[in-house]
Amino acid sequence: MRRAGILLHPTALPGPPGCGSFGAVAHGWIDALADQGIKAWQLLPLAPTDGLGSPYSSPSGCALNPWLLDGDQLVADGLLQRSDLETLPQGEDGEGFDLVLAATRAEGLAALLLQRHPHWPEELQRAFEAWRQRQADWLIDHCRFTVLRQQRGGEPWWRWPEPLARRRRSALRQLDRDQAPALLREALLQWQLQRQWQALLDHARRRGVQVIGDLPFYVAHDSADVWSHPRLFSLASGGRLRQQSGVPPDYFSATGQLWGTPVYRWPVHRLTGFRWWLRRLQRQLELFDLLRLDHFRALEAAWCVPGGDTTAEHGVWRPSPGWSLLRKLRRRLGRRQAAASLPLIAEDLGVITPAVERLRDGFALPGMKILQFAFDGNADNPYLPDNFLGSHWLVYTGTHDNATCIGWWQGLSQEQRQQVEGVLGGAVQAPGWQLLELALRSRADWALVPLQDLLELGDGARFNTPGTSTGNWSWRLRGGLDQLKGPLQGLGELARRHGR
Repeated sequence: MRRAGILLHPTALPGPPGCGSFGAVAHGWIDALADQGIKAWQLLPLAPTDGLGSPYSSPSGCALNPWLLDGDQLVADGLLQRSDLETLPQGEDGEGFDLVLAATRAEGLAALLLQRHPHWPEELQRAFEAWRQRQADWLIDHCRFTVLRQQRGGEPWWRWPEPLARRRRSALRQLDRDQAPALLREALLQWQLQRQWQALLDHARRRGVQVIGDLPFYVAHDSADVWSHPRLFSLASGGRLRQQSGVPPDYFSATGQLWGTPVYRWPVHRLTGFRWWLRRLQRQLELFDLLRLDHFRALEAAWCVPGGDTTAEHGVWRPSPGWSLLRKLRRRLGRRQAAASLPLIAEDLGVITPAVERLRDGFALPGMKILQFAFDGNADNPYLPDNFLGSHWLVYTGTHDNATCIGWWQGLSQEQRQQVEGVLGGAVQAPGWQLLELALRSRADWALVPLQDLLELGDGARFNTPGTSTGNWSWRLRGGLDQLKGPLQGLGELARRHGR
């Protein structure tokens, strides 16, 4: 089925102070899409963010972001009282994005859940305990890690006292006894996040909107995942990085990109039957209809840089067991036939080798095409729609890492603008909408557009600029959803015109 959809992270939705949530506005967003026949919603990772707001560098790969918990929904569900919400900070700007305010309100909601928990009906408490047991393989260590980080003022785990850093059993037992209320608070928080997200996902499915998630390939060095499974990662003594991730120097960066996350010790993963990876993937596939694998090419080979380096120049390519891992996943999901597709999307951008393409195509995974990359003057540019091989693609005007189409167009040279006009067949007056229509009429199965491009916003609405550490992840839609009716209706009409 040919589909059209929108890329928008829930933090950018209007609604509660600080950032968007899983509450009423998110449900209204689903309805707004479905009412216009728009069949897909793509998000960024739903994990907790790092200190700069990035969901791609999370302290926990399986947890949900506490910022997204909706207080009004907790009241509607009878878990809190309306007066409880009045104790939370409101902030000076009720519509803008405020990382600190979002975190503070989440902490307040968690404390209120802990306070009200003893008064919940017995049936609800039993449901919580059952869920906690089902999620124990990641939840226990996530809660421990979160509480210890709070206690130690955000200090990374390798600087904790040795018994805790090395997870001595006696130290963990002592932690579980001494911090039982705090650990319970974190578990309650994750449970309610899960319940609210599941309700939103169920609503989307009822309305015929597929939800596309996103999974970073690597996990953060300072994360519950690395702390709880250090043997799976390339670490030296004291938790230091032995090897770290990145990509090599290229046309865009003379020193490459250094990401600072530990690379995987694949032989150990093989010995365990890829248990950690399979649990991680299955957890994410419970949360979404489809899952985009960020930096997919590292499943074939990864750029590994010495842990002490400050640039990515001196790395080497090391093979990854992507074929073995994906075969395991296919069997785990009950899709035993070789032709059976997996609910995964390959983020195959950048310099992609034939070996990466064979891995992608061997599991029938759709790849990605970005129209902003199509106009370099080369007739054989793979991002030009006429050059798409087959239909198994998701084509975008741009992604969360790109300039908005308005910003992109403003930054083009006159020669580049002429190339764009040549492909589009006329003058460019609305770059976002014109690239969108190019995507919609392409042979790609999926056509997606960031909401910022649909609204014709300039680069002030850009969501992320790779290689920078400030001003990212903070754009938020101001005002209600009513303002979207016209643009969404326009997208729906164009989508139907092009058989989507």
